[in-house]
Amino acid sequence: MKQKYLLCTILCTGSLMHFLMCNEYYFKQWMQEHNKVYDTEEYYHRLHVFAQNWRIIDHHNAGNHSFTMGLNQFSDMTFEEFRKFYLLTKPQNCSTTKGSHVSRTGPHPEFVDWRTKGNFVTPVKNQGYCGSCWTFSTTGCLESVTAIATGKLISLSEQQLIDCARDFNNYGCLGGLPSQAFEYIKYNKGLMTEEDYPYKGHDDTCSSEPTLAAAFVKDVVNITSVSVWTRDITLWKKLYIIYAM
Repeated sequence: MKQKYLLCTILCTGSLMHFLMCNEYYFKQWMQEHNKVYDTEEYYHRLHVFAQNWRIIDHHNAGNHSFTMGLNQFSDMTFEEFRKFYLLTKPQNCSTTKGSHVSRTGPHPEFVDWRTKGNFVTPVKNQGYCGSCWTFSTTGCLESVTAIATGKLISLSEQQLIDCARDFNNYGCLGGLPSQAFEYIKYNKGLMTEEDYPYKGHDDTCSSEPTLAAAFVKDVVNITSVSVWTRDITLWKKLYIIYAM
């Protein structure tokens, strides 16, 4: 599919009519791939959004950047829609807002990619239409840190955090914070695997089993010694190298 999209980009650099026809042809293929169905009015709106997003992708990929962009299941959404459904701005409100912890001095390498160092990074997951991005941030970090420490990479349960971490100022599919999720894991004596507590993508009754916990948190701290706005690259190098943040 990626090769077909690339071919379309090359072929559709002619007239506007050809460009629109090409967009619609591959939009229909994209709809089939992602099981999308619209009524007539919605169809043409999503086609327009899809075409705009494709232009953004092409413009980005034509430049000199460290990463490439591509189409995915969100390509019919505007950024405003994506932000509404998937991004949260809730402020911090937990004990981890105190303190900072960086224990290793330099020098530090200019580039670190944990994916190339071994089996330390789990595949990208899909949260669906649940505002659970905070749980995926939490599990992604803990999965890698645990793998670096133990040599074993396991997928951890986001659903357990959705269902069980409400006493730590989290709200399931309505949002939460990784720092507060880590506090829950610390005081709950661990987090279960994805296999033992699979993802449902909606709020449910907590059914955690502490005896099945597979990953643990000894302590939780926020980095407060420097604001992210100061762009202290040295500090972030330390954090990434030590903790795979």
